[in-house]
Amino acid sequence: MFDVTIAGGGPTGMMLAAELRLQGVRVLVLEKDEEPAPYVRSLGLHVRSIEVMDQRGVLERFLAHGQRHPLGGFFAGIVRPAPERLDTAHGYVLGIPQNVTDRLLAERAAELGAEIRRGHEVVGLSQDDDTVTVETADGSRLTSRYLVGCDGGRSTVRKLAGVRFPGEPSTVETLLGEMRITEDRATVESVVAEVRKTQLRFGAMPLGDGMYRIGVPAAGLAENRDAPTTLEEFRQQLHAVAGTDFGVHSPRWLSRFGDATRQAERYRVGRVLLAGDAAHIHPPTGGQGLNLGVQDAFNLGWKLAAEVNGWAPPELLDSYHTERHPVAADVLTNSRAQMELLLLEPGPQAVRRLLTELIQFDEVNRYLIEKITAISVRYDFGPGHDLLGRRLRDIPLTRGRLYERTRTGRGLLLDRTGRLSVAGWTDRVDHVVDVSDDLDVPAVLLRPDGHIAWVGDDQDDLAEHLPTWFGASNR
Repeated sequence: MFDVTIAGGGPTGMMLAAELRLQGVRVLVLEKDEEPAPYVRSLGLHVRSIEVMDQRGVLERFLAHGQRHPLGGFFAGIVRPAPERLDTAHGYVLGIPQNVTDRLLAERAAELGAEIRRGHEVVGLSQDDDTVTVETADGSRLTSRYLVGCDGGRSTVRKLAGVRFPGEPSTVETLLGEMRITEDRATVESVVAEVRKTQLRFGAMPLGDGMYRIGVPAAGLAENRDAPTTLEEFRQQLHAVAGTDFGVHSPRWLSRFGDATRQAERYRVGRVLLAGDAAHIHPPTGGQGLNLGVQDAFNLGWKLAAEVNGWAPPELLDSYHTERHPVAADVLTNSRAQMELLLLEPGPQAVRRLLTELIQFDEVNRYLIEKITAISVRYDFGPGHDLLGRRLRDIPLTRGRLYERTRTGRGLLLDRTGRLSVAGWTDRVDHVVDVSDDLDVPAVLLRPDGHIAWVGDDQDDLAEHLPTWFGASNR
């Protein structure tokens, strides 16, 4: 029997599988598609996701396949360079196609020992006090201790678990696809530049070998959102918006998306949990979707592993919902707000002009970039030091750098005093005695996800806080 079954082999599911395997959890990933998708949905990784990859020692793999771009211009496409001295060692966005990200994360999960079965669709589930059993489309039944639904916005797991998915329906629609064109590149670039002066939901990005990724506003909401998108729809909308269809042909992928925002009321029902798009959907503005899911998995993985491995303190697993639900709610709000600022009506355009003025102020610009890139996320750990609940960026140490010490996915006490101890928790927490000019507190206790759980220099106080996140002492 597996410890955890993950339904969905996208970036959230594979990230979660890797995190669980770091802690020795037996993991099965069930993905309904026989083969990975060849097309590109997401286009890159934001700062916090880049940090996550660095924390686990796989960033170089992503850098080898991506391109670094300057931060800025993410909020509703309002162009403004990033402010100086952002609180990160990775002040860039990494342009990398999602199919490459998916492949790299799947390789990582497999390397660590996760079992991945493609062509296995979950169609049923039941649970009791000790186990969860899923039924797949071929009639197989598989039992594990926990099930995590990472199976997208139309999540079967969420529906079978009876979790409500309230929110706002779509009010606008956009066609998106990958196809070849016959028009020359210079003409395409000229038309796109002109149309985007007023219509920021329009774009045509070359992917190489004559293939383009094209997005164009639709005339209205389709009567049947499940109906296949056709090339003829693209041609009609391109003519209506740009005055030309660029000679599009040979589509590789066609789809439509709206600006619906919905969020699961609960991220956990007994032994069933939700992560990624299964827990929340929102417009793609700001490029936050894939990143939000990866960061869900980063928060959930160590907590679920602690539960499986028997040392989780009470309420630790439930803190996944407590911490991540508000983060996603904020993304829903800011992504929907950005969609409003892309509309052409006088009201949204007036607000856009005002925000364009406000974003010239460094404080506003910094606030919005930190929000989009998720480096401003702070979990509520109660009263205490200002650093409490924040993630700690990578900092140089006298021997290497901080993120090089976080590869194992364990907790970490970074101790500048040399007087502290994690005796009783050494199987769960690493103790690093080192100094850094970038850290002006005596010591910090980091959770496996890099968020600061304690600040100070008092051993008794530390001993009181360690059980909150790392369970009872084994002494």
